[in-house]
Amino acid sequence: MGNDMMEAYLYEMNTLLEQLDDIVLAAEEAKTFSQEDVNEIFRIMHTIKGSSAMMEFNTLMTVAHRIEDMFFIIRDKGMDVVSDDLRPELFELIFHSIDFFRGEIEKLENDEPLTEDIDNILANINRFSKKIQGGDADEEEAQAPAAAEQAGSDAPAGHEEIFGSEEFPYGIHVFFEEGCGMENLRSFMVLNAVRDLCEPSQMDCWPADVETNPDTASFVAEKGFFVRFVSPDIRDLALPVVAETGSVAECSPFDYVVEAPAAEEPPVAAPAEAKAAAPAPKAPAAQPAAGANNKQQNANHQKESLISVNLSKLDELQAVVGEIVITESMVTASPDLKGLKLDSFTQAARQLRALTDQLQDVSMALRMVAVSATFQKMRRIVRDMSKKLGKEVTLTLEGEDTEVDKTIVDSIGDPIMHIVRNSMDHGIEEHVEDRIAAGKDPTGHITLSARHTGSEVIIQVIDDGQGADDDAILNKAIRQGLAVPGMDYSHKDILNFLLMPGFSTNTEVTEYSGRGVGMDVVKSNVESVGGTVTITSEKGRGMTTTLKIPLTMAIMDGMEVRVGTSAFTVPIQNIRQIFRVTDDQIIHDAAQGEMIEIMGNFYSIVRAKEFYQMMDGVEDFEDGILLWVESGETSFCLFVDELIGEQQVVVKPLPNYVTDFGIRDYGVAGCTILGDGSISIILEVSSIYAMARSYAR
Repeated sequence: MGNDMMEAYLYEMNTLLEQLDDIVLAAEEAKTFSQEDVNEIFRIMHTIKGSSAMMEFNTLMTVAHRIEDMFFIIRDKGMDVVSDDLRPELFELIFHSIDFFRGEIEKLENDEPLTEDIDNILANINRFSKKIQGGDADEEEAQAPAAAEQAGSDAPAGHEEIFGSEEFPYGIHVFFEEGCGMENLRSFMVLNAVRDLCEPSQMDCWPADVETNPDTASFVAEKGFFVRFVSPDIRDLALPVVAETGSVAECSPFDYVVEAPAAEEPPVAAPAEAKAAAPAPKAPAAQPAAGANNKQQNANHQKESLISVNLSKLDELQAVVGEIVITESMVTASPDLKGLKLDSFTQAARQLRALTDQLQDVSMALRMVAVSATFQKMRRIVRDMSKKLGKEVTLTLEGEDTEVDKTIVDSIGDPIMHIVRNSMDHGIEEHVEDRIAAGKDPTGHITLSARHTGSEVIIQVIDDGQGADDDAILNKAIRQGLAVPGMDYSHKDILNFLLMPGFSTNTEVTEYSGRGVGMDVVKSNVESVGGTVTITSEKGRGMTTTLKIPLTMAIMDGMEVRVGTSAFTVPIQNIRQIFRVTDDQIIHDAAQGEMIEIMGNFYSIVRAKEFYQMMDGVEDFEDGILLWVESGETSFCLFVDELIGEQQVVVKPLPNYVTDFGIRDYGVAGCTILGDGSISIILEVSSIYAMARSYAR
């Protein structure tokens, strides 16, 4: 089985399951499925059934088939067939089915064998199907309702007529290439190709069970496959799509015309066909009208407007664009050009720079995806934990359309999930009475938000729970050897203990916490993509966890500075102001640290030369320059020798044998190559300040 087919299948399955999760979550809140919901779930299950059958994942196909049958009953009889007391059971059944599919997809992604024993989940689905049928149907009927989608196992061999239908009178007769094999699955691929052109109720096919019944292959090979529609316009739209489907040798339109009762009726796939007389083939329909042509062109345009691209290809594109940026800088900053007056070259270089910037923006835009998919997954987590922990909690999502680099979105999914679980488990009060006594809404509230601020995105998880207990956290930190007894720690320092490895305030191991894997994992994961984590809390009022993450890690705007003979890059997003000072503006604190007053506030000064223990570099403030930098809650001034200038830089990660020494803790985030070919270290200002403070202590 080809990797491309498997990747396409996994992508489709994950997309459908996310869509299904959203539908059921919204329906559970509304306490009912709308008719549109029922149709959509029926369609999703039909797609999962067919795709799984094509991939020969029979267990997945069977489960999807039974759920499809169950929703055929609901679609046919309406939601009234599911009484109010049965609806929670229906929601739970669908959620369990989604979890089953997700678990199986995860196994496929990890090259593990699929679950063979599906008797339990099938029994639950069948049992519920019988309940909503009111006991009128036996178990076999519950498993396979008579529907246009369900044709039975007997292929209609031996009939020479074109199989038409009064209900779907406009058809396409399809023949596949001789000897191509698997004609039943190829027929199903034809169905998939035309399914998006109309509603499910506006088309059917014969044989109707090609995706699940391999015995239909011989009939299709001999007699052909029939796709039928309610209107000629839809048929005309479908014709070119069918013709372009793989292995199709011939396809021709036909109209069903009732002439006289037939002496012998063909085997039927649905009740509507039982009344159909033998159809009279007609000549191919005339060319569709201009309106139909426009519809066809629009349908084709929409179909081609979106494509799926493997992330590795985007990574390769980004790498090439990065090399172009470096090469452009090397060409325009070549020392061979110094002193030369080259007007035409300068003009061409300026245009090249503009095109390079545009190429970089386009390549970055290709990688940007909304955080909505990650955010929506949290709704399911809150829902499940609410039931298991017995807490009534609502989740509010804000800024779901905020876009971030695909690699970063993948990296922050687990941290966000862990923070939301912490809010559910630790934050929201265990007893409703405690919330009422504190004057709060009995229902807990968690807000997950995202917003842009220039070149970074800020993601916050806010809960209105009990907040952090400073005394409990400090005592736990002392017991674990993370804090020193008797030392005066600020509220902010105490909250930082929550981000240390192995720290957990839970006294018992639960399904969600207490295993010694805490917020330190969140911190390390976020920092791995160049982000920061901060926690604020007020006892009795709740907690806010803030993630600040760069929009992309590949290319950024940086300010090049020099210290001695070494070059450093400070991200532009971290620089608030650059200025020169005199010695008499410097203030010395009690620990002989250096500070400066800016806009009524005092900020510490970190000398880059001393921090990195460099031999070269200026000593007097009047000979150097100060950069007022900020990251998250961190704000201080960095003293360097001089500015080289602003330029776009390509972020190059440092090798593992270097990072293993913990250099990131010293403010080294990576490196870049300058236009003259030299290497510049990219600084992470928050780590510099944290390490400088530890030195001061």
